[in-house]
Amino acid sequence: MTQVSPKRTAAQMLIVVSGPSGAGKDSVVRLLLEREPDLVFVVTTTTRPMRADEVDGRDYFFVSGEEFLRRIEADEFVEYALVYGEHKGVSRKEVEAALEKGKDPVLRIDVQGAARIKRLYPNALLIFLTPGNEAELRARLDARETETHVGLERRLATAREESERREEFDYQVVNQRDDLEGTVKLIQGIISAERAQVRARTVET
Repeated sequence: MTQVSPKRTAAQMLIVVSGPSGAGKDSVVRLLLEREPDLVFVVTTTTRPMRADEVDGRDYFFVSGEEFLRRIEADEFVEYALVYGEHKGVSRKEVEAALEKGKDPVLRIDVQGAARIKRLYPNALLIFLTPGNEAELRARLDARETETHVGLERRLATAREESERREEFDYQVVNQRDDLEGTVKLIQGIISAERAQVRARTVET
């Protein structure tokens, strides 16, 4: 895969929100985008089936396996991975479009994808979102009522592996139950502090 960073200004920052399935990434990112007009969500492309409450082009771009492979061959993804048996990828065009508008792109991706993004964009801000502990994660996944017992245990096992890599992230944020506002305010503070550092480095340069 070609590793070419798109055009951007020195003060721009690519933001990655990652963490285990069930940590609340979708809810956090949606509210964060409402609070921060200078952020643009980069919609992930996936081959997994669309859930009842999801909208194509808003939550994900839903494509067939054949179409996803075609896009890999055409080098249309900044990064892609196989997650729970389905492909997910970040569109190069989507990232470039956000940067060209002078916006900070926000990516909601899995942990292995976050690691690849950091290699491509060393200055990217990586935030690891966690429910706090495995018991809480199990409760949230159970509440979805979308997983079989085998599927649930598989997600928990993956979450354990992902948690072992959280030290690779710049920040770890606990998304407390019933405190979405607090979580988003904390992330807003992180982004504000990091932007100030980026501006300072730009001035020094």
